[in-house]
Amino acid sequence: MPKYSSILIFILAIFLCGIGTYPVHAQNQAAKSNAKVTKVPTRIPKVSGKIQLNGVLDEPFWKDAMVMELNYEVRPGENIKPPVKTEVLLAYTQTRLYVGFRAYDPDPSAIRTRITDRDNIWGNDYVAIILDTFNDERRTYDFFCNPNGVQMDFIESPEGGGDEWDGIWDSCGKITSEGYVVEMSIPFTTIRFKHTIEEQVWGFDAVRSYPRSVIHHIGVFPRNRNNNCLMCQAEKMIGFAGAKPGKNLEFDPTLSAVVTKEKTDFPDGEMVRVKDGHTLQPGLTVKWGITSSLIFNGAINPDFSNVEADVAQLDINTQFTLSYLEKRPFFLEGANLFKTLYRVIYTRALSDPDWGVKLTGKEGKHSIGFFSVRDHITNILFPGVFGSRRISIADEKNMGTVLRYRMDVGKTSTIGAVVTDREGDNYYNRMIGIDGDYKFTRKDRFRFQALGSLTKYPEALAKKYGQPLYTLKGTALYAYYIHDTRELDYYIDLQQITSDFRADLGFITQTGYRKGTLGSVYTWWGKRGHWFSVITAGASLSYQDDKHGNLVAKNANLVLNYSGPLQSYFN
Repeated sequence: MPKYSSILIFILAIFLCGIGTYPVHAQNQAAKSNAKVTKVPTRIPKVSGKIQLNGVLDEPFWKDAMVMELNYEVRPGENIKPPVKTEVLLAYTQTRLYVGFRAYDPDPSAIRTRITDRDNIWGNDYVAIILDTFNDERRTYDFFCNPNGVQMDFIESPEGGGDEWDGIWDSCGKITSEGYVVEMSIPFTTIRFKHTIEEQVWGFDAVRSYPRSVIHHIGVFPRNRNNNCLMCQAEKMIGFAGAKPGKNLEFDPTLSAVVTKEKTDFPDGEMVRVKDGHTLQPGLTVKWGITSSLIFNGAINPDFSNVEADVAQLDINTQFTLSYLEKRPFFLEGANLFKTLYRVIYTRALSDPDWGVKLTGKEGKHSIGFFSVRDHITNILFPGVFGSRRISIADEKNMGTVLRYRMDVGKTSTIGAVVTDREGDNYYNRMIGIDGDYKFTRKDRFRFQALGSLTKYPEALAKKYGQPLYTLKGTALYAYYIHDTRELDYYIDLQQITSDFRADLGFITQTGYRKGTLGSVYTWWGKRGHWFSVITAGASLSYQDDKHGNLVAKNANLVLNYSGPLQSYFN
């Protein structure tokens, strides 16, 4: 049975995709239904011609663009008139979305901007466009740009930010005598949206950060701080009829060579090539946009040597194993879909893939994520109550398979399921679970996850590392509730993981504990010109014990944060 489990998961993935990829006329009806919004959508025009990214909005089609002014300072002021004027211009062609910003400034010499690494423009002046391309008010693509044209982008969702995601798009910024101008050109191949030939409704926001004595955040629409669904309040735009992501077919061939030599005598011996000490490894990675929202990725002997190095971390005197950000393109596609309350999917557990296939996307209310990878190295994480350790077994191949499904429920809620399977010689780890995110009022949100796992280690490995010889059967439960209002927030967080729970394709470093946390925060909002902008005060209590009721950890915290003029702050 174990050797067939990956095949069964793949068949289930295809079945779930079939739920979403219903005929085009049905999709069109869904698009029309989705277009029922509380705000009247503003029409975005379709234009022709190409943009020249030079920080000058002089192309003829900008005269026909949809223009909106950012009329609200939303933080620290609450929906008040902003201190500066900002305009956003939007238009699209068959293959691209064009965005222009005119950010006026009474003193352009005060503009704060740096030439810096990508995704590192916090503290700068910047503008951003936020796109809810499925109009589901759950997930957004966020594109930021500072006056020098430096980009920052990520995906926001209820599961958390997708900071690792780097889209392929173009931008340019230019400081002028009136402030600064930013141009963005976003290919439809970079974002995902409904597969339909008819018009679509997208939610959107345009944002400007204006850091002076205080950091003013300015937006297109007023924010209700008693409503925890931001995109439910967003503006809507209608258009994009015939928008095409192109063939969206990408081939990345690679060829790597390794030669190994050693000295016949140390230190003065000659360097001689080691017998069988050279390899020549061709590889290929393929990406295919089956539809505008359903993406297939395949890789044979992929070479990730062009990926940036991991950020250095200290591993001295640490109880628990360190984690690292994923940077490999194959695993980043649709990465946000695989995030849950517990970190049960951690693709860095897959170290050296021989080959892999992946399918991610969304059709209608259904989101699907599937991948299956043959790994040349087996990484295993042994968790415990007070610490964990990670081992790597070279030349010990395993098969790792993941299926993630999520369905939109109601206006802003979701329910989902996850299945993972990892198999090697005399070894397997299987996990299955359900999760949900339910927003039952504008102020109240409840999230949960329930998981179960089966694990069997090879006898020699179990004896060497002190693991049980029997089949491990474990469970994990997570419940989280938050009441979120303009002034008062309070939350309850409950977790329980049994000692035998394992998620070998995830990153669970601690097991065998129960934990409860209770916290509350109160916020005071200052008015423009006052001695403070925002003050928050809060407290939390946390208690954690093991399965026998023995104390593991307990914490009591008091928090006070102040921010005010001259960008002063106190924590």
